[in-house]
Amino acid sequence: MPQNIGHADRVIRIVAGIVLLSLYFLLPGSARFVGFIGFIPLGTAIVRWCPLYSLFGLRTCPLGGTK
Repeated sequence: MPQNIGHADRVIRIVAGIVLLSLYFLLPGSARFVGFIGFIPLGTAIVRWCPLYSLFGLRTCPLGGTK
């Protein structure tokens, strides 16, 4: 699976994932489960591949950044 997430995009996804996961502890009641959405940007940042980027032919990493 070729990488399509660059360094800056990866950092933004990690920060966004952590912020979203923190909502689990900050929101009251059943609204707190919205925080689990944070696993999506964290997961894509870890594997450096985004299925939506592949679908639309986007990439934020240099062309040599494939595995």
